[in-house]
Amino acid sequence: MPQGNRVIAAAPTLQTSSPERAPQPFYAADVGGTHVRVGLVRAGSGSAIEVLSYRKYRNADHPGLGAILADFASHNPPVSDCVIATAGYALADGTVISANLPWPLSSGRIRDELGFRNVHLVNDFEAVAHAAAHIGDSQVLQLTGPADAPRGPTLVVGPGTGLGAAVWIPVGERSVVLATEAGQASLAATTELELAVLRQMLHDRPHVSIEQALSGPGLLNLYNALCAVRGATPVHATPDAVSAAACDGSDPLAVETLQLFCGILGSTIGDMALLYGVQGGVYLAGGILPKIGQFLLNSSFVERFLNKGPMTKALQRIPVKLVEHGQLGVIGAASWYLEKSATQAFAA
Repeated sequence: MPQGNRVIAAAPTLQTSSPERAPQPFYAADVGGTHVRVGLVRAGSGSAIEVLSYRKYRNADHPGLGAILADFASHNPPVSDCVIATAGYALADGTVISANLPWPLSSGRIRDELGFRNVHLVNDFEAVAHAAAHIGDSQVLQLTGPADAPRGPTLVVGPGTGLGAAVWIPVGERSVVLATEAGQASLAATTELELAVLRQMLHDRPHVSIEQALSGPGLLNLYNALCAVRGATPVHATPDAVSAAACDGSDPLAVETLQLFCGILGSTIGDMALLYGVQGGVYLAGGILPKIGQFLLNSSFVERFLNKGPMTKALQRIPVKLVEHGQLGVIGAASWYLEKSATQAFAA
C-alpha cells in the first residue's frame, strides 16, 4: 500500500481516563521470518485504529530490524513509542529466542539506536489474535461451520516461515491472549501415508515438530519426504514451486504433497480447537494459506478438522475462516499496544 493511504480497522473497546490520555501516533511492526511490515499507527475515533502509512520489507535485504525501522522513520514523522510483534519468545532482557529470524532482535538496542522512549515486544500471533476479534466478513473465506459463533475463546493459527498460534479469550469487556509455541509440539500422523512420511522425516532429525510440516519450509520437507517414500527424484527446490505446481495441477507429486499438507493442517487445527476449548471460531492466517485458498477449500482440510470421533458435533459448531487481511499483524500489534496503554491509564 502506498505511503500515506489510511486503513481504518475496528479495535477492542478501550477504557481511557480522558481524551487527553489517548496515545499519540506510534510505529507498529510485524516481524516474521521472511518479511517485516511496519505501520505508522494511531487510535482513531471511537474504537478504530488508523494506519497512516505502511511499508513491507524483505528481511534478507537488511542487516537487522533496526535498519528497517530507521528506513521507515526516514519517510515518516518521528514517534516516541514502537511496538514489535515478532515470531519467537521474548525474554525479560528484551531479546528474542526464535528459530526463524535471520538476525538477532533486541528491544533495548533498537530503543537506544533509534531514540525511542519505549519499545514493546509482543508475540506475533498474540498480536494477530488481538486483531482477529474485529476482522470484517469481507476479509475472510469461510471454510466450515456457522457464519457466527458465541463470544468465546478464539484460535488464530497460521503457517508462514514457521507456525504461529494464539488464543484470544474474552474477559468481560476486555480480553486476554494466550500466546503459544504450538508449532514446536510433536507432529502427529493419522494416515498410513502420513506415518510413512513422518518415518522418513525422522531419518534426518530426532524430533519432528508441527511446524516442520506446516510452514513454508515444512511444505518442502513434506515434498522431499514424499518423493523418498514414492521413490521419485525431487524437481522442486522451493515451497512456492511446490505450491504453484500443485495449484496448476502440473505435477502429481506436488498435488499429493499439498493435499498431505492440507490434511495434516485440518487434523492439527481440530486438535488445537479441542485442546484450547475454542468456541468463538478459528482464524487461519500466515503467509501461505491465502495463496492456496481455493486448493484448501477443495482439499480434505474440513473432513480432517471434523474427524474427531464423538467431538465432531462440537467442532461443527465452530466457524473456521481464512483471513486475507495483509496488514493483520500491524493492526494486531497496534491493538495490543492500545489495549495495554488503556489499561495502564485506567489504573493510573
